Amino acid sequence: MINKKNVWILAAAVFCIMISTAHSQDYGVAAVDDSHNILPLKERAKVMNDILRWKLDNIIPTVMRREGIDMWLIINREYNEDPVYMSMVPEPHMFARRTSILIFHDLGEEQGIEKLSGGYYGIGDFFKPTWLDKTKKQFESLAEFIKTRNPKKIGINVSQKWAFGDGLSSSLKEKLEKAFGPELSSRLVSAENLCIGWLETRSPKELSLYRHIAGIAHDIIAEFYSNRVITPGITTTDDVVWWIRQKIVDLGLRTWFQPSISIQRHKKLDEKYNANPKVIQRGDLLHCDVGIVYLNLCTDMQWQAYVCHIGEEDAPDGIKEALHRTNRLGDIFRGEFQTGRSGNEIVQSAMEKGEAAGLKPLIYSHPLGIHGHAAGPPMDARPLGRAPEGSELRGEYPLYTNTCYAIEYSCTSSIPEWDGQDVRIGFEESGVYTEDGCKYIDGHQIRLYLIK
Repeated sequence: MINKKNVWILAAAVFCIMISTAHSQDYGVAAVDDSHNILPLKERAKVMNDILRWKLDNIIPTVMRREGIDMWLIINREYNEDPVYMSMVPEPHMFARRTSILIFHDLGEEQGIEKLSGGYYGIGDFFKPTWLDKTKKQFESLAEFIKTRNPKKIGINVSQKWAFGDGLSSSLKEKLEKAFGPELSSRLVSAENLCIGWLETRSPKELSLYRHIAGIAHDIIAEFYSNRVITPGITTTDDVVWWIRQKIVDLGLRTWFQPSISIQRHKKLDEKYNANPKVIQRGDLLHCDVGIVYLNLCTDMQWQAYVCHIGEEDAPDGIKEALHRTNRLGDIFRGEFQTGRSGNEIVQSAMEKGEAAGLKPLIYSHPLGIHGHAAGPPMDARPLGRAPEGSELRGEYPLYTNTCYAIEYSCTSSIPEWDGQDVRIGFEESGVYTEDGCKYIDGHQIRLYLIK
């Protein structure tokens, strides 16, 4: 019999095979056409529900026992959903119905986790209903049920540190405590680490599918970084941004943030084209920031392209070397990922080693998954005022396996061909951390895209 740990190890092994083939391609990603293999909505629902069922059976027990909480309540209302709630209910649920309550009760290793619903409406065969007598008020019924189970610690989603762990509104908390009374309310504890553990941990199927999802994002980047979309001297950065938005919609997908295209250019050209700074010109170095959402998983990528002068066959050597130096920083950074280390420890060590290697690094990586700026340890070296508020506090959270990250940072280099002008290569690629270390999910950029 294959146990849970072996299933995750097998998934990691599949990843290593995928990643090794991805690195053999010209730009550093697999030469596949993922964007022509997107499932229709009905088929997506089946895949996501299969994933959800496995995660409820396997991840919930792991995180609850890790945190020593034997009952977990997720309580929210329609139009004000808890960030965790929507990740726990099957398709085609699109929102909470009235006041929705999920209950997880750990009965021990042999009996497992009870998955229950204290809401008025059913949730298929995923959650067993507890509010059977509708003559009783909802929270009265909830309190009576929980008293029969007699849990020692009852986790609720309140947190000073994590938005993901703070989904219980103050009015619902007040209502809960009133129904519970002082004795039962004394058992309430923050479930913030349950929220993070649940949201950040990927299942074996998700780990496998993430390569395909990242491949779709790479297909989109390859298309807009070409003359199919960009005509030097005519196309603007806004034109490309809206092309990206439209492309994502046309594929039946969505983005979780507005894409961006930015330009760096030699100062001499900057003066020449100052009247129309958003028009993409020959000699420009382009930078994109793009993320898609598919099968409930997000990507986040930043790639570079160079717009060639007439007769120019490649980017200047200095710009190519800048990309190489940036990739060197990525190798250093990923090498610091170790289970149990905090995000702060990882980023501090990587910054020190990057500086010692003669690079000019700045690392500001974040977890990736069901959300774009997702649950898990941020790794942010930006100074106070530039990093998100509370980032250093959240960075104390430890690294666990089977989690995904936007490997995000920048490296600044002096370009000889641009009279020593500094160029900042902003890099971002989707990565996964398993027992085999931190790997790029679908390779990463090792060559500049060239637009002729």
